[in-house]
Amino acid sequence: MNQIELIRAMPKAELHVHIEGTFEPELMFQIAQRNQIELPYKSVEEIKQAYNFHNLQSFLDIYYAGANVLIKEQDFYDLAWAYFEKCAEDNVIHTEMFFDPQTHTDRGVAFETVIHGLKRACDDAQTKLNISSHLIMCFLRHLSEEAAFETLEQALPYKNLIIGVGLDSSELGHPPSKFERVFAKAKAEGFLLVAHAGEEGPAEYVWEALDLLKVNRIDHGVRSEEDDVLMQRLIDEKMPLTVCPLSNLKLCVVDDMAQHNIRRLLEKGVHVTVNSDDPSYFGGYMNDNFIAIMEALNLDNDELKRLAINSFEASFISDEMKKVYIDQVNSLK
Repeated sequence: MNQIELIRAMPKAELHVHIEGTFEPELMFQIAQRNQIELPYKSVEEIKQAYNFHNLQSFLDIYYAGANVLIKEQDFYDLAWAYFEKCAEDNVIHTEMFFDPQTHTDRGVAFETVIHGLKRACDDAQTKLNISSHLIMCFLRHLSEEAAFETLEQALPYKNLIIGVGLDSSELGHPPSKFERVFAKAKAEGFLLVAHAGEEGPAEYVWEALDLLKVNRIDHGVRSEEDDVLMQRLIDEKMPLTVCPLSNLKLCVVDDMAQHNIRRLLEKGVHVTVNSDDPSYFGGYMNDNFIAIMEALNLDNDELKRLAINSFEASFISDEMKKVYIDQVNSLK
């Protein structure tokens, strides 16, 4: 089969997706009307126009305007369910979704409301779509360490529903070291650990995420290439990077997809994976990301399969299930 056919046929795991970043304009407008919340946009078309943002701040403006319409458990269910339907279309059979409780609890929405809506969608995705999933709770790094500790405390009654904690939002000026104590507490509570590092921030932030936060995975990490010693460490430790190509293009981490370093990283032996980040805002879900790098970087079938295999190897599922899924990828010709 050709590369496009292979991308569509391959089972895949998605390890870097913000559920709030999957909010499509139609659903946003529908939930806003249902909850009688006035958006700063008069129609679905106006929302779509707002999605053509030009920098990080204009992205965050529409991102938080969208989040404001999420009030009830059903809203969070509907948001997650719409994403799972996209997964089914793209043959994503396992996903590890980020959610940002502080975006909601700071608006007066109970932690319980958020987690129960998302978990109910996860359960339905397993039974109705045969898609497995994990939830990863992220701390907003532009907020304080104290606020992160408060969020961690709120999460403890639900820790059987949350596999890990992460760190997202504006990277520059908010190094991983700011949250070293919070991550130590989360690790002691049994959570797995991930963190955004080396996207807009320097390679030094990746070092901090590894040495101070002691993460199991690095989210983004594309600027690790600027440090040869760090690169060798990532290769030696088989430390996964959850790379988001269309996101990198939209937020100007790269100026052109042909400049993206994911193929170089793969060739050097870095454990890179492909993910969609905030797909409704950044121009595409999983298959769109695979197709974009395949076309821009001329990836062959073996490289595409390696990326899919990496996604399962880097996931937080059992070794038994990893083997099942990897065998499925390898069986494709």
